[in-house]
Amino acid sequence: MMKTNKLREILNNNQPSIATRILSAWPTITEAVASTGKFDYIEFVAEYAPFSHADLENICRAAELHNISTMIKVDFQNRAYVAQKAMASGFQALLLTDHKTPEEVRETMYVIRPDTPEDGGRFGYPNRRWIGYQPNLSQMDYAAMVRNTVAAFMVEKKECLDNLEEICEIPGVDMVQFGPSDYSMSLGWNAGAHVDEYKAAEREMIRIALKHGVQPRCEINSADEAKYYIDLGVRHFCIGDELRNNMTYWNNVGGALKEIVDTL
Repeated sequence: MMKTNKLREILNNNQPSIATRILSAWPTITEAVASTGKFDYIEFVAEYAPFSHADLENICRAAELHNISTMIKVDFQNRAYVAQKAMASGFQALLLTDHKTPEEVRETMYVIRPDTPEDGGRFGYPNRRWIGYQPNLSQMDYAAMVRNTVAAFMVEKKECLDNLEEICEIPGVDMVQFGPSDYSMSLGWNAGAHVDEYKAAEREMIRIALKHGVQPRCEINSADEAKYYIDLGVRHFCIGDELRNNMTYWNNVGGALKEIVDTL
């Protein structure tokens, strides 16, 4: 069973990565993704989906059994609570949403970093499973595991992009990802009417991140979309979304069958 943070190792070794998004807390979905051998980690989109504390542990157990890493996307308002519970369940990475200012990012880093003189964080040593269930870790080994949790931030507000230079200089910010829907809303736009503008903003995010040694992570829906981002310097991708995949199938395949059945 996995005992170390695989996504952290990927970043430390300057390797590319591939993830996919799941919304189901059923751990067999995590196993199904892992069984393909095509993905480095799953992203559980907890911002959109219902889940229990036990679900978080079971997702991580399933991933560890198949040697893939785990990321959880959390809401902004209760991010400290959910992030700490997720880390203690075994999640190896956090995707943190809706931040606007460097101060908000620093607050988040404070609550997800260990309470040691070195780190200056606020996270103690709760008696939980963590990665690979290691109940006998020394305090400093535990602190290192917490410190290695990957911190990714959504850039999905105009203010966040305006502040991105300073945000990318904050210690512990590992990755950033653009969110076109929320970014557009923060400007009073409908995204569909401003595609060129939000794509330009995404390119600016990528440029700033790479300038500061922060890895941009981009969400795509087909492998053909990757080249555009690779040419911009992107090496980390999340492809597909469990709900979107199902909706596409239901609309296309279900729609095709309905056309046939409607002729009967």
